Amino acid sequence: MVSSFYNEDRFYYQGGDRMAIEYHVAKNGSELGKGTKQDPFHSINQAAAVAVAGDTVTIHEGEYREWVKPKYPGLSNKRRITYQAADGEQVVIKGSEQIREWEHVDGDIWKVVLANSFFGDYNPYNEIVFGDWLFDLETRHLGDVYLNGMSFYEVNSYDELKNPSVRTEVLDHWTKKIVPVHNQEQTKYVWYTETDHKNTTIFANFQGADPNQELVEINVRKACFYPEVTGIDYITVRGFEMAHAATPWTPPTADQPGLIGANWSKGWIIEDNIIHDSKCSAISIGKEASTGNNYRSVRKDKPGYQYQLESVFTAKKAGWSKEKIGSHIIRNNTIYDCGQNGIVGHLGCVFSEIYNNHIYNIALKREFFGHEIAGIKLHAAIDVQIHNNRIHDCSLGLWSDWQTQGTRVSQNLFYHNNRDMFMEVSHGPYMIDNNILASEYSFDNFAQGVAYINNIICGKMVHRKILNRSTPYHLPHSTDVAGYSLIYGGDDRFYNNIFVGAHDLEDVGTAHYNGYTASLDEYMEEVNQEAGDVDRFEKVEQPVYINNNAYFNGAKAYDREENNIIDQHFDPGFEIVEDGDQVFLSFELPEELEKFQGEVQSTATLNRVRIVDAEFENPDGSDIVIDNDYSGNQRSLKSPLGAFTNIQKGKNKIKVWS
Repeated sequence: MVSSFYNEDRFYYQGGDRMAIEYHVAKNGSELGKGTKQDPFHSINQAAAVAVAGDTVTIHEGEYREWVKPKYPGLSNKRRITYQAADGEQVVIKGSEQIREWEHVDGDIWKVVLANSFFGDYNPYNEIVFGDWLFDLETRHLGDVYLNGMSFYEVNSYDELKNPSVRTEVLDHWTKKIVPVHNQEQTKYVWYTETDHKNTTIFANFQGADPNQELVEINVRKACFYPEVTGIDYITVRGFEMAHAATPWTPPTADQPGLIGANWSKGWIIEDNIIHDSKCSAISIGKEASTGNNYRSVRKDKPGYQYQLESVFTAKKAGWSKEKIGSHIIRNNTIYDCGQNGIVGHLGCVFSEIYNNHIYNIALKREFFGHEIAGIKLHAAIDVQIHNNRIHDCSLGLWSDWQTQGTRVSQNLFYHNNRDMFMEVSHGPYMIDNNILASEYSFDNFAQGVAYINNIICGKMVHRKILNRSTPYHLPHSTDVAGYSLIYGGDDRFYNNIFVGAHDLEDVGTAHYNGYTASLDEYMEEVNQEAGDVDRFEKVEQPVYINNNAYFNGAKAYDREENNIIDQHFDPGFEIVEDGDQVFLSFELPEELEKFQGEVQSTATLNRVRIVDAEFENPDGSDIVIDNDYSGNQRSLKSPLGAFTNIQKGKNKIKVWS
C-alpha cells in the first residue's frame, strides 16, 4: 500500500518511484520554512518528519538541542534516508540544555530550580540508573551537569557538596584491583538533586567558577538521534558531533536505547561521527522493550539468565531474522566518555560490521557498575565483523557474550584497558585473529569453539568452564536456534600467536589447557570408555588445537604443543607509543622468531566446532583464509608468528593506528 501526503505543494509518497529530495536545515531557518537551501527548516525534526526513502537531509553549521526522531524508513540500501552534516561545517546535536539562571547559595555552591514541566515526560533527575545486572552501589540519576564540557560527579547529599574530596584511586570491580582515577581533578566537581511534585532543584559545586558566566549544561533528553518506533530501516547518519544524552542502563534483558541507535531496525549506517558523554550507552544496535524490559529487577521471580533465554524466543516472534533486523555498519566514529558502553547490542546487532572506530574512556568515571560494561558489548553477535578498531582506556575493551557465532574479531588494537576482551558462554565457531592485546589483562575465555590466530597477547588470560548456564547456538548464518549447551571448556584453537608474560603476571599462555585432549579422535575415544550419557561428556576434557606459538618472558605453553618457541627470560618489551593522532608498537624480537614460521590458517586447516557441528566460514558461507596481517599485508603459505609479516630480529617500530 502506498501512503502519501502533501507538504508545500509537493507530493511525497512511500512506495513507487519519485525524485529524491534534499532537505536543508540551518540555524537561520524557520519553523515555516520549506526545507530548501534558500528557505531551510529550523530544526532537524522538521526534516525528519517528512524525509522518505531516497531523500537526504543536510544540516548546516550550528548547535541543535533536540532529540531527532526519524519518522519514515528507507526501503533498501539504494533507497535509504541520509542525515548528514554539510561539507566542512560543524554540526552538534545535544541532549542537554544550557542553564543560565543559577542562584548563589554558599561558597562555591549554586542552585537552579526548574519546573518539572521543563523536562516534559522524561525527567533525568527523577530517573535513576536501574536494571538487570546492575550493582546498586549508590543511587545515581540519569541527569548530569557539565561545565565547559566537563561532566560532574553526583553525590548523595547536600552536605557532600561542601567539601568534595579529590579521589585518586578506585576499586576496579572486575579485577578487584585498586586503580588510579582517570581524571582526579574532575572528581571535586560535584552535584546533587532534589525533586518534588512541582520542581527539580539541582545544586552544584563549581569550584570558584561563575555558572552564569561559563557554559553550563544539564541532561534533558534521553537520546540525540533515535526513532521512537521500531522498523525505521536504512538510515544513514554521517558527520555529526553528538553529546549529553540521559540514556538508561542497557542490559541484554531490557530496552536498549543509546544516544544514537537503530531501535530494532535494519541497515543503518552510522559513520564519521564524534559521540561522547552518554550517561550509559553511545551507539545502540540492540533489542527493544517488547522482548523483555528488566523483568528480573522488576518482577524478581526468575534469574536474569532465564529472562534472557525467553527474550530470544520472544524476539523470533517479533521478526528477529536476517531479512528484518541488523546488518548495520558502524564505522569511522570517535566515541568517548560514556558511562557504560561505546557500542551496545543484543539480538539487534546480528550480521553487522563495526570497523575503524576509536573508542576510549568508557566506564572510567565509575559512578555505577554492572555486568554490562565495555567499549563494545554485544550479545548474539551472529556473523558480526569487528575489525580495525582502536579501543583503549576502557574498563573492558570488547565483551562478546551469548551466541557469538560466525563472528570475526580481527586487526583491532587494544591497550591501557583494565581488560581487553571477554568471550562468554558462546559455542563458536568464531575467530579472533591479528589483534594486538597490549593490556596487562588480555582476556577472559568463558567460551568454547574459538580460534585465536596470529595475535600478540601481552597479558593475563583466564580460562573457565560454565556448567550452570546452558546457552543457545544457531544454524550457521541464521538466527534460528539449533540447540543449547553448557560451556565445557576447550574446543579452542591457538595458532601462530605471540604470548608475552611479565614478572608480576600469571596465566599468560596456553598452559591452562594442560590435561585437555589434543584431537577430536582422542576425545571421542576417551568419552566412549565412560558409562552413561550426559555425564560421560562432563568427565573428559574437550580437545584443543594448539601449535606454532611463541612464549616469552614467563608465558607458559600447553604441554602437548609440538612446535613452538619458548624463552622464559627474553622480554620483547612490547610498548604502545602514542604520537599525536598516530600510534606505534615498539618491540624487540630474537633471531629465532624471525626464522620460525607458522602455517596460514583457513577453513580447511581448522577443525569443525564440536557442539555446533559447524565450520569456520565467512558470513556468506565461503571458506575463510587468514592470509592478511594486522596491517593488511599478504601472508605467504608460511609466515612469521604474531600480527605482522614485516617483522625482523632486533628492534621494530610499526605504525598501528593513524
